[in-house]
Amino acid sequence: MLRRVLAAPLILWALGFIWFTVFLPQPAPRSRTDAIVVPTGSGGRIERGLEMLQLGAAEQMLVTGVDTTVQPGEFQVEFQVPQRIMDCCVTLGFSALDTRGNARETAQWLEQQDYTSLRLVTADWHMRRAALELRQQLPDDIRITRDAVHSQPSLKTLFLEYHKLIAVWFLQVLE
Repeated sequence: MLRRVLAAPLILWALGFIWFTVFLPQPAPRSRTDAIVVPTGSGGRIERGLEMLQLGAAEQMLVTGVDTTVQPGEFQVEFQVPQRIMDCCVTLGFSALDTRGNARETAQWLEQQDYTSLRLVTADWHMRRAALELRQQLPDDIRITRDAVHSQPSLKTLFLEYHKLIAVWFLQVLE
């Protein structure tokens, strides 16, 4: 009996990890939202956000978690952002240091903009936790479209992210 009690959580953990790694979130089809939000991090995120912005999928884009030493002109050159797009439609957020900070920075920005929908663009392995953290910070009436950027994460990355997701979920349940 004791072995079954001890084995059950281990089996649940293993099945959860398999689900987490096999069924990574996918890119979203093009649809219209008020804004695009891109937390900085692994490659492809900013490029995907800019692509959607230039295709007219949103009015504005927030890049959250930008290093404080990055100048807007440097960002513009690195990602080949046309001046008209940079001037009208791209906001660089410098206050976030982690995923929870990205969520806070995004919530503040959305409130200032009075937007009710957003496209969250982040890596496939990061999407679940980023969306969960964001959902905790936003009012229930804000619609989030999850647009995952395909990546090839290492087993270590998946292992760490799975445990971070469990921790965020567990803390949310306790609140």
